[in-house]
Amino acid sequence: MTVKKIVIALGATLALVTAANAADLPRRQPVPVYPAEQAPIGKMPIGKSPIGKAPIGKAPGPVAARY
Repeated sequence: MTVKKIVIALGATLALVTAANAADLPRRQPVPVYPAEQAPIGKMPIGKSPIGKAPIGKAPGPVAARY
């Protein structure tokens, strides 16, 4: 009876270790799809806002509405 319990416990442990090892195996990832045309370079509005554009030591002037 004791040997039967040990064999069942070893079988369950082996099955668990096998499943855990299989989950860690790397899989092939699909190839990324890129658009046919090139992305525009230099067209993003980075640095176009007035934040940080004032001279050093002077605060920016008041914001006036243009109606």
